[in-house]
Amino acid sequence: MATIVYAMLTSLDGYITGSSGDIDLPVPEEELHRHFNDEMRRTSIALCGRRMYETMRFWDSPEREIAADEVEKDFARAWRETPKIVFSTTLQEVGPNARLMKGDVETVARSLKADTDGEISVSGADLAGQLARAGLIDEYRLYMHPAVLGGGKPYFRSGLSLALKPLGTERLAQGVTLLRYAPGGQL
Repeated sequence: MATIVYAMLTSLDGYITGSSGDIDLPVPEEELHRHFNDEMRRTSIALCGRRMYETMRFWDSPEREIAADEVEKDFARAWRETPKIVFSTTLQEVGPNARLMKGDVETVARSLKADTDGEISVSGADLAGQLARAGLIDEYRLYMHPAVLGGGKPYFRSGLSLALKPLGTERLAQGVTLLRYAPGGQL
């Protein structure tokens, strides 16, 4: 049985994008990028919401093998090798190594969790919110960047109430602190 993990870079004030909808956080430099490369390689399946998938499609580009530095090439390879399930009601097609799902998110996630070994990553706050409400997320990883965005899309979906228990912290490059939590405890 797989572990479903929701992991995103976030500002100190809890936003994964700025008010414009763009990812306004600093770009990971080599050491932090390597951490994310390792995370991607450990991912058995990536579950993506439409907006996050469209952002990450950047890594499907063949130019990533030519113009990028080695750490970016490594991430692009890991991204392309990881099977992806994209939940969208508006997309008509998805790229290589990805499947489009228009059905019930909860049912698909439960089935994948039961039939997969390793980690299943969740990308996108709206998708993560749906899975959190269904009790399907096993671990929350907040990569807190020392920046304040002042607004935008929050890591936790509005109206979602969760009790979490700490699993640990880790200091990473660029002043990023990884905060790990599991569901549980009391509000």
